[in-house]
Amino acid sequence: MTNTLNQDQRLQKLLDLDEIRTLRVRYSHVLDSGKMEGFDEVFTQDAILAVTVGQMEGLEAIKAGLAGAYDTFDYRKKRHYPFMHAVTNHAITITGPDTAEGLCYLLDWVTGRAEGHPVLLLGLYADKYVRVNGKWLISHTNLDVVWQHEG
Repeated sequence: MTNTLNQDQRLQKLLDLDEIRTLRVRYSHVLDSGKMEGFDEVFTQDAILAVTVGQMEGLEAIKAGLAGAYDTFDYRKKRHYPFMHAVTNHAITITGPDTAEGLCYLLDWVTGRAEGHPVLLLGLYADKYVRVNGKWLISHTNLDVVWQHEG
């Protein structure tokens, strides 16, 4: 099979893939730190997020919904990383000049429980990305929980 992309296109593809991977990691850092204003640099204004705490539509709804999740899991009220989301095995497909799709694994650790299993859940994120004003953002994400701690 012949590679039909020229050198500049191949380089741009690598840059795009790296920016998208970094975007997915940024989501975890913003959520885990509780600095919800950081989601302005992660999601489109009309993004849709479907996770364990429900489906949220629009950036402001996402910020409010995830702030609520942060408060729920901040068992000790320390306001310091009540959970940690590790994303791995990221597979990204560039679907157009300004669109892409991705899958990655989620390992979600809860840090504030006094006792019990530290793994909250294992899941798979399915994302849609768009480039807006030169920056990749998440336009849609869905979390498929494949295992969740019961208790």
